[in-house]
Amino acid sequence: MNNTKWNEIRLAMVSMKSPPIWKITYINGYETAVDGEWFYHFSEGGYLDIYYLDVITNSADQHASVGAILRTIHLPGMETATGYRIFGYTDSFSNVNYL
Repeated sequence: MNNTKWNEIRLAMVSMKSPPIWKITYINGYETAVDGEWFYHFSEGGYLDIYYLDVITNSADQHASVGAILRTIHLPGMETATGYRIFGYTDSFSNVNYL
């Protein structure tokens, strides 16, 4: 996924009254700690090697709000039990849906 889409996610989450927490898994397998700071921490190191982003919601209202935002941006991903997973990379054999 390109930097523009990652920045759209970041700016949308920063603008929320109560933004969700997040965790990134990189293509080398490294997973970040759960974080809630979207403006600086999310963009540290760039977006080039993000395998996927887990956006973790903490209430039904927040889940619905985040889902509406992500669908507006139109991202490769899926809804999970704890929020949403946004894909930065997938293999050519995977069937990826868009939010």
